[in-house]
Amino acid sequence: MFESVLIANRGEIAVRIAKTLRKMGIRSVVVASIPDRRSLAVRTADAWVLLEGYSAAESYLDVDAVIAAAKAEGCQAIHPGYGFLSERADFAERCAAEGITFIGPPPAVLRGMGDKVAARQLAIANDVPVVPGWDGDDDPETLVGEAASIGYPVMLKARGGGGGRGMREVFTAEDLPEAIESARREAIAAFGDGGLLLEKLVTNAHHVEVQVLADTQGNVIHLGERDCSVQRRHQKLIEESPSPVVDDALRERLTGYALKLARAINYVNAGTFEFLVSVPTETSSLPLSQARERGRGGEGPDVYFLEVNPRLQVEHPVTEMVTGLDLVELQLRIAAGEPLPLKQEDVQFSGHAIEFRINAEDPWDGFKPSSGRIDALSTPRGPTPASRQETRCRRNYDSLLGKRIVDGGIAPRRWRGSRGLGRYDVHGVRSRTWDC
Repeated sequence: MFESVLIANRGEIAVRIAKTLRKMGIRSVVVASIPDRRSLAVRTADAWVLLEGYSAAESYLDVDAVIAAAKAEGCQAIHPGYGFLSERADFAERCAAEGITFIGPPPAVLRGMGDKVAARQLAIANDVPVVPGWDGDDDPETLVGEAASIGYPVMLKARGGGGGRGMREVFTAEDLPEAIESARREAIAAFGDGGLLLEKLVTNAHHVEVQVLADTQGNVIHLGERDCSVQRRHQKLIEESPSPVVDDALRERLTGYALKLARAINYVNAGTFEFLVSVPTETSSLPLSQARERGRGGEGPDVYFLEVNPRLQVEHPVTEMVTGLDLVELQLRIAAGEPLPLKQEDVQFSGHAIEFRINAEDPWDGFKPSSGRIDALSTPRGPTPASRQETRCRRNYDSLLGKRIVDGGIAPRRWRGSRGLGRYDVHGVRSRTWDC
């Protein structure tokens, strides 16, 4: 096992990783930009290294600076968290060249799954259903013609990256040219790649993802599913496990697809395989068992593969709460070359967990990020065995203030979680309607 690990991230995920490292007796080192030099992550880690910059490009995305910090502190491995360098194949390759273990999938997986077209083609090759669409030439004239063939409404997507960037819902042919231009512009700014693809816009759908773990010995298991359907501008807001629309038969289909794809790409470490689950309109209001009988010839709802997120997810705590497993610890053990400590039949699921993301956004101004100094912050009492708080209050890079994860027992109890949200008290920025 590693003696020292560099955390190449910030905020709540850096704190989260540092806590597991401390539990395992591993020295933690965190990098920090100038605005983050007094952050909770810096105070939590055993050591920290200042990155001389203010913006992400000058600090957390500076590969040379991050590698130099790891070498200066004698770190044998780097955990990238999520975002920033977590999906960069070139960074993983640089780590290998410097003799540092990258805690994540191998570069070949990152390079292949970082492109939505490559992921889509992998699914097709392995008989996993995908949303009808077009992933060929993406000049405007071709996209206009293919959209007409697919039929409106359609979804434009950036080929690279994620997080809702470069995505546009298009309902008429008249709106498509402007959507192509704006989506391409946003994709170039966010990912440096303006490539686009088209998919049929699937309505009445749930966004359901499967958590997968794979070691270097070829063992692959799943840790159930999460439902991430409550979103705004394609950004997740509420996640829960298990999904309220997934029964045992559908779960077997989803996890089977995820494991099949993971084996096909020789996946290693933690990853999330994302799907759309679409119940036909005429049966969407029925219980799933009745919808299966009346909807799709006994097979249940349509399932479409979306993409692979080859990293730890923001919403991973709900999986930890229903399985009792520490995903960061498992990531570390896999990266150190250890086999998975459990088989699929050993995974036990208990209860129902839900995660709420608390954002500094102004509900009276289109939920735009609300900037400013946080003068005071109080959160619901915890953590307890039934709740978990993960907070980040230095918001120089995004509007996420923190997360509240609640165990609802044997059935979904959203009231329990939402009651706790009412006890958040944030002064200085806007985060809810009564602050306005």
